[in-house]
Amino acid sequence: MRHVLIPTDFSECAWNAVKYALAMFRNQECTFYLLNTYTPAISSSRFMATSVEGSRLTNSAEEYSKKGLDKILDKIEKEHSNKKHQFKTISSFSLLVDEIVETVALYKIEMVIMGTKGASSLEDVFMGSNTVRVIKTIKDCPVLAIPYNHDFKKPSEIAFATDFTRFYTKSELRPLIELANYFKATIRVVHVQYEIKNLTELQQFNLEMLRKYLGDVEHYIHTISELNSVSKTLEVFSKEMGIHLLAMLNYQHSYMEQLTREPIVKRVAFHTQIPLFVIPELGMTSNSRAKNHDEMSLSS
Repeated sequence: MRHVLIPTDFSECAWNAVKYALAMFRNQECTFYLLNTYTPAISSSRFMATSVEGSRLTNSAEEYSKKGLDKILDKIEKEHSNKKHQFKTISSFSLLVDEIVETVALYKIEMVIMGTKGASSLEDVFMGSNTVRVIKTIKDCPVLAIPYNHDFKKPSEIAFATDFTRFYTKSELRPLIELANYFKATIRVVHVQYEIKNLTELQQFNLEMLRKYLGDVEHYIHTISELNSVSKTLEVFSKEMGIHLLAMLNYQHSYMEQLTREPIVKRVAFHTQIPLFVIPELGMTSNSRAKNHDEMSLSS
């Protein structure tokens, strides 16, 4: 049984992520955790926290949250009923990122799937601020960000962006390999270079280890010149190669860190309209946990 967390704010963008998740795992036994957090603005005031008015606002927000989650369950039952799928709802008076961290740990969540849309003043930015915060914070499982209005398409072509400067562990690559095996997908390892040159000895070693870990998964290595920015380069590559999902590992100085660094997110238009699969850098604790799940796979 796979455990998947889907945060929702009851928007069309969030519902689209729900639909994507249900389609993605239609043949997989899953428990989906639908999470909504609420924080009435007035409750943040220390003067109103214990007042009658503050209490009413909190109760009203809680009722709205629970009713919204019930409506989603009804909609799923009517439009996407699947005997392989179970659902649990979580309505929490908390900040979104804090609650996601707690939920991931409590329910052993294996993937967070969320819709993403840039703020109105940053419509060209692929990732909204909530998505960026979640990606930066979540350390125990991958985050799959679904662009607004993106319908599910079987990801038979997956791009994995890397510069080979970091050694990847097998545990870190496991989510990517599992997805590729589940969908019988081809992985296209894409290396963006500002100036095309030979790999260093370290990069060559990391590349060989990466290929070893990918094993029987069909994969190809692509080295391409940077076009103005990494984001623009990945956008063009994805369009030209018909990529259905873009995967990255999130670690210091990685492509993902560049894309989620606040000044860059505000300045660079990341137009890629395909799902973004972000794998966290695993620490010692997470590595130990991953080893205990060596037999776990996405096979139905």
